[in-house]
Amino acid sequence: MKTAEQYKKLTIREFTRAAEVYETDHAGIYEMCKDDYPYIEKELSHIDYQNLLDCGCGTGPMISLLYEKDNSKHYVGLDLTPRMIEVARSKNLKGTEWIVGDCENLPFEDESFDVIICTNSFHHYPNPQNFFDSAKRVLRPGGRLVLQDYTAPVPVLWLMNHTEMPLANLIGHGDVGAYSLSQIKGFCDTCGLKVEKLEAARKFRMHLVASKR
Repeated sequence: MKTAEQYKKLTIREFTRAAEVYETDHAGIYEMCKDDYPYIEKELSHIDYQNLLDCGCGTGPMISLLYEKDNSKHYVGLDLTPRMIEVARSKNLKGTEWIVGDCENLPFEDESFDVIICTNSFHHYPNPQNFFDSAKRVLRPGGRLVLQDYTAPVPVLWLMNHTEMPLANLIGHGDVGAYSLSQIKGFCDTCGLKVEKLEAARKFRMHLVASKR
């Protein structure tokens, strides 16, 4: 069992390499991330917001899509990997902030954001409750967390967490764990976020929308 710091070092190493190809047609396994952007866009279309935080933003593909449609909002991208943030900054999206930081300990003041999105990053977090606690803290009252990641029936989750992810670690990936819908609800309940939508979707995906009372 790796420590939190070991997982985070693996993640930084993995995505330092991936940063150069992350948004190209040669992204390999990261190509599948593109399938999830329409879901995030759809959920955001129902939310009135001005300040958005993208946790685990990578090189900023999701913010880039949102910015292209509406550049009047304030977008902030946060990622643990410095090289990912360097590539994102090179896009020169006016008024957008790109910050190197840890999603388990968000480096922002209380009640800073109307909405937080997190797409295909959560399974890299060794302390998942810390992320939920921190997300609630920096959300404004009425703000929402929109989270997309992996889930599966419990027997399949066991195989993913005890076989697939340890093998991925051996070849240099920083994957930590995938969670059941009941576990995700538990994270929300513990920090006091209200679940508005929580569902399993195609391709072992989990979709969550939770709000701060």
